[in-house]
Amino acid sequence: MSRPTPSRRPLSGEGPVILHRATDPRWLPLALEHFDAVLVDHAHCEKKAAANALSMLQAYPDLPGLPAQMARLAREESAHLARVLDLMEARGLTLTKDAGDPYAQGLQKLVRTPALERRLDRLLVAAVIEARSCERLSLLAEGLTDPALARFYGELAQSEDGHQSLFFRLAVTANGGDEAAVRERLEWMLGHEARVLDEVGLRAAIH
Repeated sequence: MSRPTPSRRPLSGEGPVILHRATDPRWLPLALEHFDAVLVDHAHCEKKAAANALSMLQAYPDLPGLPAQMARLAREESAHLARVLDLMEARGLTLTKDAGDPYAQGLQKLVRTPALERRLDRLLVAAVIEARSCERLSLLAEGLTDPALARFYGELAQSEDGHQSLFFRLAVTANGGDEAAVRERLEWMLGHEARVLDEVGLRAAIH
């Protein structure tokens, strides 16, 4: 599989979530310098992505298409986790306790409380996280000098691009097919996501 070319669409890959702000150029040198820390954080991200897919399945089994899609997604994210853990083991790293992700936590604060609004917002937050992950993994694919690692992160970036599209499509379904209203809510979220990036600052982490 070929490596992605983020220059074609550097803020989001090929999916519907167009991020309002590119990652700070200082992030990639920091991530490469502390790549072991990034790997550990990446493992936690894949773990939480798999858990989130199962949580969506548990919460919204009646949304058309969601159960099968989330079951497949949980399996895919778990496979990614296993591959990252293999990389860590090869480098003599162990999985530390999850200290939490301030980026994801900041986005979760945007989720509204009423049931229907909460369902929509959870799906859109997941889409935004996948879009940001796509961008960051694409940057790693371009910056890593080890060909095998670069290829691995290129493959993962393409997967994340597909995931952001999946969550966006499910959000439209959850909102009765009203894509315009979903895009309006998404744009509002993306404006806040840019501010969350400022609050989190530069970290040797995926987000």
